[in-house]
Amino acid sequence: MKAPNPLSEPPRPRRLVARVASLPLLWAWPLMLSLVLVVGVMGWLRTQERADREAQRAAMISDALSLEAQVGSLLDGEIVKLKALAEVIQKPGFGADSFTRHALVLDGLRHFWISVTWLSADGRIVAHVPDDSVPAHDALRIMGKDDEAGLAGHLSVSLAPSGGHASGLLVARYAASALLRQNVPWWLASKYDIRLVDASDEVIAATVSGVKSPSQAWYRVPMGPSLPQAWLELAAHERITPWWRTLPVLLMCGFLSLLFVASAMLRRQMRSVSRAEEAWRTEVAWRTAMEDSLAVGIRARDLHGRLVYVNKTMADMVGYQPEELVGLLPPMPYWVPGELEQSMSRHLRNMAGNAPRDGYESRWQHRDGSLVEVMVLEAPLVDAHGQKIGWMASVINITERKRMAERERKQLETMAHHARLTMLGEVASTLAHELNQPLTAIASYNAGVLNALENRSDIAPAIFVALQRMGEQAGQAGRIVKRIREFLTRREPVIEACDLAAVIESALALLERDLKHHQIRVDVKHDAVQQAVMADLVLIEQVVVNLIRNACDALQSQMKSPMRERHICITTQYSQASGFARVTVADNGPGLAGQSIQTLCAPFHSSKPEGMGMGLAICRSIVELHYGALDAQEAVDGGAIFSFSLPLLEAQA
Repeated sequence: MKAPNPLSEPPRPRRLVARVASLPLLWAWPLMLSLVLVVGVMGWLRTQERADREAQRAAMISDALSLEAQVGSLLDGEIVKLKALAEVIQKPGFGADSFTRHALVLDGLRHFWISVTWLSADGRIVAHVPDDSVPAHDALRIMGKDDEAGLAGHLSVSLAPSGGHASGLLVARYAASALLRQNVPWWLASKYDIRLVDASDEVIAATVSGVKSPSQAWYRVPMGPSLPQAWLELAAHERITPWWRTLPVLLMCGFLSLLFVASAMLRRQMRSVSRAEEAWRTEVAWRTAMEDSLAVGIRARDLHGRLVYVNKTMADMVGYQPEELVGLLPPMPYWVPGELEQSMSRHLRNMAGNAPRDGYESRWQHRDGSLVEVMVLEAPLVDAHGQKIGWMASVINITERKRMAERERKQLETMAHHARLTMLGEVASTLAHELNQPLTAIASYNAGVLNALENRSDIAPAIFVALQRMGEQAGQAGRIVKRIREFLTRREPVIEACDLAAVIESALALLERDLKHHQIRVDVKHDAVQQAVMADLVLIEQVVVNLIRNACDALQSQMKSPMRERHICITTQYSQASGFARVTVADNGPGLAGQSIQTLCAPFHSSKPEGMGMGLAICRSIVELHYGALDAQEAVDGGAIFSFSLPLLEAQA
């Protein structure tokens, strides 16, 4: 898991939050969601109110019907009593005195009736109990008012003529309030205001005093035949508060008010944050542009050595992208594979805070494999609270500076080599001048000896051959010394048409004894069509001799094997298209050991213990003087191949 990077872009969760924060009208989202919630709650409250009202009405209807049935049952029972009394009245011999003392009359007065009146067919009162009888016209009314007993109701039964009695009417008056008092249970009275009302909404009887409130829920049910033109009314004590007047609505209104204020403050805060974020983005863009324009690499590491920031210059320095390096722990991919131990030791030293204050040099490896020389300066990395959270380093690429220093050093060495070469040229010029006279004397004495011995017959022919060869070698040495002297004295070489085949044969003749001594077989291959080249015969001969002698020395160091003989192959090729002829000297020796032509031709570079390291350097100078090129490469089947080119005569023309 990567550590948080205080200098890089925010991690993915923060980027997601930043994207959400950039959505339009984000500050209004809580308010809109709250409004949706409030509307939903209000809808639920309204539905709940409707359900409560419907439940209350259903319970009220049920209770009203039940109470009406109880009241009707009571009145029906009283009518049954009146009918029984009517049957008693119609018996023969029953008079007014018997009526006032009859048990049914007394029982009815004791329990429910206020008075009982026996009316004749013409409407006269036959008997009335108790004595405070009412006027006849009042007795004939079904319902009326009485100042002492309040509103009352009447029950009547007709008397049929029988037993000598004429028809009439038996009327029992009762108190309506007593009707309610005797039939309404306490739990129903505690739940409802119960009233008996007539057709004009006048209250006949009620369990409570006062009028009905308009906000009360009520229900009426007709009393039926027992009390015609009368209704039983129930008004609920529990009042269902409208949903818009409930406490949740009040709390939600307060909540919305606070939310409006909070949304306004949030909008203001978000605008402030947006301005700060815009300023931060501008600052980051400026900082990134400045860091990318720097030629100095910047690297930040945490306390565990993990890379937390790398600028573009640092990434380009090692051939990676910044995101490929951020989050990596040692060993780093740009450390040199052969120096991992040293790099890790340096890393641990720096993490311990012991990095040199003046910086230190290090070698890194580019992604393409090339080495990069850097100068690293480490400093503590602290956060806003002053706590050290890692290390910040400035990295300077000093590869070019190192190369320039190396180039200057090589130039100084080259100048020193040139000075030694100049001195060597002067010594060689002096030696050539001094050797010229002894060689001339040797040639003269050799010629004199040959002339003196020419007429003598007792001299062996082999002596004459040796003297002749000695004279030829002395002459050849004189010519070589002369040409070297001319070359070292910067005189123009003698450029003339030369036959390469003849030059090669002459060089082989000079080295014939060495080749036979070392048992080296030489094969010479020429093109079928040979052409002349423009060159200095003596100098080119020296180049061929030097290359063949180097091949002999290489083969001499190789042990002779019966499976593989020592072999040198000399070939000449002529190219009319390029205008050059190429001479190749190949051997089957140990090869070049990975050395290039630049290394082999460097002055004073030699693989021979007694060598001076000037042979190939002089050969290269001679070939380049003729506008040719000297090259060397490894042979496919082992050994070395040296070749040089010379311009053709026709191409020069």
